[in-house]
Amino acid sequence: MRVATLGGDGIGPEVVREAVAVLERVASIYGLPLELHALPWGADHYLATGVTVPADGFAMLAREFDAVLTGALGDPRIPDNRHARDILLGMRAELDLYVNYRPIRLLDARLCPLRGRGPADVDFVVFRENTEGLYVNAGGRLRPGTEDEVAIQEEINTWKGVHRIVRHAFEFARARGRRRVVMSDKSNALTHGHALWQRVFREVAADYPDIEARHLYVDALAYFLVTDPAQFDVVVTNNLFGDIVTDVGAALQGGLGMAASGNLHPGRTSMFEPVHGSAPPLAGTNAANPIGAVLSAALLLESLGATEAAAAVERAVATVVAAGQVTRDIGGTLGTREAGAAIVDALSEL
Repeated sequence: MRVATLGGDGIGPEVVREAVAVLERVASIYGLPLELHALPWGADHYLATGVTVPADGFAMLAREFDAVLTGALGDPRIPDNRHARDILLGMRAELDLYVNYRPIRLLDARLCPLRGRGPADVDFVVFRENTEGLYVNAGGRLRPGTEDEVAIQEEINTWKGVHRIVRHAFEFARARGRRRVVMSDKSNALTHGHALWQRVFREVAADYPDIEARHLYVDALAYFLVTDPAQFDVVVTNNLFGDIVTDVGAALQGGLGMAASGNLHPGRTSMFEPVHGSAPPLAGTNAANPIGAVLSAALLLESLGATEAAAAVERAVATVVAAGQVTRDIGGTLGTREAGAAIVDALSEL
């Protein structure tokens, strides 16, 4: 198992450091042949060299590594965040990481902002199409900086792109014993691209008669997420809507510091990252929550077939959350290093 690690910017290196420590410990416990290799890509590297990604960087990742673990990217010294776009969006596009995988799982009732809700009520997965939609940056600007400025942002949807993410959602549901898949769009307003989502969803759902297939407009989905999240098992949606609703989901599980993600192409090199930002003001303060990064590392292990090790990491995280051995953002008193060490200790005890 060869894994590349990118610390990223801001608090990224701090939380990735703790995730790496967890990976090293769980590899030792389970005898996993894990090799971790740090890459320097990030703001500091770009400012020093003018290079965001080496010319063969993405090909190298696909050729030499089984997975990538990265921290958040973004640095105020680079106002346009060119390096972040080149690295993250470039990785998604060049490695064709078409599945954005976001488990939304509440570990302790005290972390949920909804009154009376517990772990049984917040346990679902969102699959976001990761390579198309509005994020392909198709469009342009005319007469910028004038009163006649026109900005055009085009959404791209292809049958291949929609079909493979929808089918992945149904396959996941069947494999994990989840009984319901919701597809969310805005086809009542976006009548061209989202009509394609409607057609593909109906066609794919017909192949899975054992799974309940349901459609919700994205505004209705947002409403139900904060009123009755227990009704959801698997949600599949496009790039923009997935970006938004997964942040709502993160709030349900205790905040962005708890949220993990995978950017997948099943069977190929995939990338895993906590979903919070780089938070430059917190860098170096030992205040960042490492759990999102640690749970992203668990998803990485899961994707490489080390399911027992992945489950052990998740149990260790649940143990420290229940014990309150966590950072201040979720009610604890620990710093980043101490919270990471608590997870490593819990792994050893488990």
